[in-house]
This record gives sequence, C-alpha cells and structure tokens, in this order.
Amino acid sequence: MKALLWFVVVSVVVVSLSHSSKKPVGVARKEDVPYIKCQVCEKLAKELHHQVYNKQVQISPKKISEYQIIEMAENICNLKKAEADWILRIDIVEKEDRLELVEQDSEGQCNSECKTIERACQEVMGYSDTDVAEYLYKSKPDVDSLLNYLCKDLTKACSKKPPPVPKDRTPGEPFVAKSDKEAEMEKLLKSMEGMPGAPGMKMYSRDDLMNKNLGDEDADDEDEDDDEADLPSKLGKVLREKESGKGDWKQVIIKGIADTSTTLKKHADRVSNRIRKWWQGKKTTTTKKGSKAWKSEL
Repeated sequence: MKALLWFVVVSVVVVSLSHSSKKPVGVARKEDVPYIKCQVCEKLAKELHHQVYNKQVQISPKKISEYQIIEMAENICNLKKAEADWILRIDIVEKEDRLELVEQDSEGQCNSECKTIERACQEVMGYSDTDVAEYLYKSKPDVDSLLNYLCKDLTKACSKKPPPVPKDRTPGEPFVAKSDKEAEMEKLLKSMEGMPGAPGMKMYSRDDLMNKNLGDEDADDEDEDDDEADLPSKLGKVLREKESGKGDWKQVIIKGIADTSTTLKKHADRVSNRIRKWWQGKKTTTTKKGSKAWKSEL
C-alpha cells in the first residue's frame, strides 16, 4: 500500500509541472441538456466517424476491428479518456432563445459547460455504443449516414426541435483556453491512467507539493526513514528548480521519477525484510510450541 502511495506521488509531479493550481470541479447543468442534445449528437457522430477513419489510416494495411470501434464508442463521451478530448474544444454560447455549440481552436478549462456536454453525450450514446460500432464496422457509412442513424433512427436525439431557453436562465461561464503545455501534460496523465499498478492517480497543485499537503498519513508510517519522509520535499525542490528555469521540464520529470523509483525500491526491500523476519519469528514460535507439546505427551 505504501509503495502504491508513492507511485501516486510520482504521478503528481507530472501533473503539477503544468503550472496548474487547484480548480473548482465543474458540475453538469442537467437542465441545459435538452437545449443542446441534438447538436451534441451531431458533433458526436462526426467525431466518432473521424476517429474511426484516422485509426484505420494509422493501422493500414490492417483492417480496424469491431472491438476497436466499440472501445472508441465507449470512451468518446468519457472526459477521462482521450477519445473525449473533442468536448474540451466546445463552448456553449447563448443566442437569443437557444444555446449554440461553438467549436474553438484550442482546448478549454473543463468547468460546468464541459461537464454538461459530457452529460448530454452520455445520454445520447446510452447503451447504443455497440449498435453504433456494429453499424460502423459492417456498413462503413459516410458521415451523414452515421449522423442520421445515430441521431434520428437509433436515439431520436434530433427527432424534434429543442425547446426555447428560459429568459431567466443563468449564463454559463466564459470559455478559458488551456496553455499548450497544460493540455500536453493532461494528455500525458490520461495516458498513464491505464498503467498497471497506477489506479486512481490524483492531481495536486504545485503549492500542495511544496508545502507537503499530500493528505493525512497513518500514524504507523511516522517512523519511516528519511528517504521516505523527505520525498515530498524532494518533489517540491524539483518544482522550484523548474520554476527557476533549470533544465528542460521533460528532464525534470525523468529525474524526479528516477529518484522516486530508487526510494520505492528501498522501501520494497525494507518491507520484504520485515516480512521475512516476522515469518522466521513465527516459525520459531511454532517450533517451540510443538516441542513443548511433544515433551508433555512423553
């Protein structure tokens, strides 16, 4: 468990080097979904078609499998997956009595509008991902055919005109673009999420690492050696060196991971030794008890 904790801390270095600070978690505005559902479905169909086409080009001359398409369809409405990055480039704009989805040139910060689009996307796709994947795999439709199948035949998302937006609706937040470096670092984190032994990687701010605000630790861990106790400080030092302009950020990441890997190995060896000693002691105790019982029988 302890080793897993420090691996999570390693992941933190990667994220926090993006110079991001803690942001409030956006919450989907469910009441807005009916106003954008059809538009989301249209963009979803175009994006899915685009991703399938790009995957086919990438693996050519091999043919894309139905399983690969199903995986795309399952992930395309999940902001934790790279397939849903298209959602981050969309802004919800108020225009008279309707809401319009406007695509931007870059990815934006994910707040309530981003979550609302994700929610609408999930409502559209629902349990239809395998049906859509099968249609794409077998029929190989063009974009318009896929749009009609998904949004009019299968889900009815565009079967009727959206209702007018209430005049007293609270406007959404403005679109705030991410820096290129921040977008790159978040993509790196997403790519690491599927790594074995690295579930639930958590994002901390730069200040958290520098101030060692990494959450409460069990009292049993307080007597660990200096290497472990000083690890957050070492990470903070890495970040401060990054801020002062020392070296390339990729080199900083590699160095931080290498240093932490050494500490993890030391801890694993220490745990292994403790288990070995405990087991030897247990065997000795068992042997003594058995010897006494045998003598008493005599």
